[in-house]
Amino acid sequence: MQNLNGQYSLSEQSLMNAVICTKYGAPEVLELQEVKTPEPKDDEVRIRIHFTSVTASDSLIRGLEFPFLPRMVLQMIFGFGKPRNPIMGMVCAGVVDKVGKNVTKFKVGDEVVAYGSKSPTKRRFGSYAEFICLPEDWFLTKKPSSISFKEAAAIPYGGLIADFYTEKAGIQPGQKVLIYGASGSIGTAALQLAKHIGVEVTAVCSARNFGLVEYLGADKMIDYTSPDAVSQLEEYDVVLDAVGETKTSDVKEASKHALRDGGRYVSVDNGTPNPKITSFMKIIEMAGKGELKPVIDRTFSLTDIVEAHHYVDRGHKKGNVMIEVNQ
Repeated sequence: MQNLNGQYSLSEQSLMNAVICTKYGAPEVLELQEVKTPEPKDDEVRIRIHFTSVTASDSLIRGLEFPFLPRMVLQMIFGFGKPRNPIMGMVCAGVVDKVGKNVTKFKVGDEVVAYGSKSPTKRRFGSYAEFICLPEDWFLTKKPSSISFKEAAAIPYGGLIADFYTEKAGIQPGQKVLIYGASGSIGTAALQLAKHIGVEVTAVCSARNFGLVEYLGADKMIDYTSPDAVSQLEEYDVVLDAVGETKTSDVKEASKHALRDGGRYVSVDNGTPNPKITSFMKIIEMAGKGELKPVIDRTFSLTDIVEAHHYVDRGHKKGNVMIEVNQ
């Protein structure tokens, strides 16, 4: 059996399927391999993963298509030549199958949901695999019984980033808010969080996604590809760019100036999200109550991870792209 170092061993050990990022590059750098199943430390739980998600961040880290200096900085964080942790994946939902001796919050059989990025300096990737070990004080909580494993795994990435930036924008009840990229994983969550606060939301996306954003609560919609999109802009208290500076259009550039006195333009590229455990608990609770609906575009199997990354790379997904790991 081949291990991560390319060596072969005849010794018997517990093995699992995992997707390994062999180097930075196109989706084809991802390979399904058999690797040693992790064992939980004293303060950790081991999760048998049912679903994970291919996020925009996964795609960016895998490709690392940045100018020289930013690329060097990112490689200092994630690893030179290839990710230091070769198993990617930031989010998962599954069942606790083993616990460390000091664990008190969880027991074997608990259905849980987890997010691997606790802070900019504390990350636990590795959900492109059948099992993952996480400390019990991580972004980890029991899955609400009202949602499925797939739905649970679709909440943390977009939900946490959206919650961070809606708070950063200082959105208040009664305001007018424009969300650019309202049909993506971050945008769909931001739209719902903004409506939960009690604001009027204008959603900017393609016309084919109008039905989705209207279902999620959008009051007005603008098709960013429409020739008269700019003329449809009003004045807003907050303009939230949910896709980042790498994607732009005439209406996006114009929206930066479509602000009331004291209005704010906030992009997900402004700073590094630093979510709180309280935010994680909040969005999972909201999902359990039906107040934050998971939006799922397509579902792939773990064996089709390359195809899933190609799909995400096209930049037109609606909500989340899910990966089924264990049934």
